[in-house]
Amino acid sequence: MNNFNLSIAEDYYTAMAAKNVSAMEKYLHPDVELIAPLADAIGKKALLESITKAISIFNALTIRAKFSSGDQAMLAYDVNFPAPIGNVSSAVLMTFHDKLILKIELFYDARQVEKVWKN
Repeated sequence: MNNFNLSIAEDYYTAMAAKNVSAMEKYLHPDVELIAPLADAIGKKALLESITKAISIFNALTIRAKFSSGDQAMLAYDVNFPAPIGNVSSAVLMTFHDKLILKIELFYDARQVEKVWKN
């Protein structure tokens, strides 16, 4: 297990839970790619714009499980949104390059979040 990558993934999501975008930024590769059900982004600036929107609409984020293998780490986590959405169980697969996050692939049921995201 690559504990360094896992540590970065956990630190990144801990900063996200704290809604600390500047702390999150230091973990991102300049060419980072986000693949998500409701938003894709390429590059640090575009990803941070998307993340800033996302963190503005949730109440809490709690990591439930984590593991890593090679240049990847995966987290299972819950995101709590205001009513009527509630809790959304999610997962992320992160790929690393040069000790930075190069790719973020998000997995969640977008139907729960779509109405709030599009507003």
